[in-house]
Amino acid sequence: MEYKFIRSGLLAGLLAGVAAYIFARIVLEPLVRKGIDYEEARSHAESAITGEHAHEHEVFTRSVQENIGAGVGSIVFGLVMGALFAVAFTVMWAYLGRRHRGADPRLAAALLAAAGFVAVYLVPFAAYPANPPGVGNDETIGERTGAYLTITLLSVGFAIAAAVIGLWLVGKLGGLLAAISAGAFYVVAVAISIAVLPSYNDVPTALTDGDEILFDGFPAATLADFRFYSVINQVVLWTVLGIVFTLALTRIARRASISTPESALVS
Repeated sequence: MEYKFIRSGLLAGLLAGVAAYIFARIVLEPLVRKGIDYEEARSHAESAITGEHAHEHEVFTRSVQENIGAGVGSIVFGLVMGALFAVAFTVMWAYLGRRHRGADPRLAAALLAAAGFVAVYLVPFAAYPANPPGVGNDETIGERTGAYLTITLLSVGFAIAAAVIGLWLVGKLGGLLAAISAGAFYVVAVAISIAVLPSYNDVPTALTDGDEILFDGFPAATLADFRFYSVINQVVLWTVLGIVFTLALTRIARRASISTPESALVS
């Protein structure tokens, strides 16, 4: 049964990665292009001011990056998330399926997908919102990457701890109070973590020479659109992953010739 879960997770992750790439290629790519155009124009403006000219050569053309590179990256990310999702579901259902015979595995998978979106993406994004490529301070990229990875690991760890606390409290407080308690623990833990971790504001501001603006800062509307659609892109990925995996659970139960998915997955 565990093998079927993993296989279903990989399939769900593959389709989710493809869906996320298609969305990004259509909606996000024009915003990425605006960010790159801004970076190039600002670089020229800075060169005109300082008299220094930086020469950068792309290893891969923009066409290769936005098609092959982005496509492969999105699909690989989807596969990794799908595999991890399947492992998490297997562990979770090993407990729920045996202790709560009336539990619906499809609902459990849907809730797990929602929790994965929040813990893996939404909370780290809230702490360190995404910027278009080329927008940011190159000197802090290492620190920003480390901080983002730190909050991601903490968020996932707190989510696991919250799930354990919630399951432990169900028998003592009931389902509603247990869920509220676990949610409160998670919110407080991530809020403290975000407050302790360093913050960064690397969005380029206007170039000035005294009181005169020589080059405008990065357009706020473009930045807001990029961040909004970045969230939607991940909503697409996690929604497709959850739906496909849920449908796979139903198919697994049918192939086992069991009347209901619940009984098939418990055995």
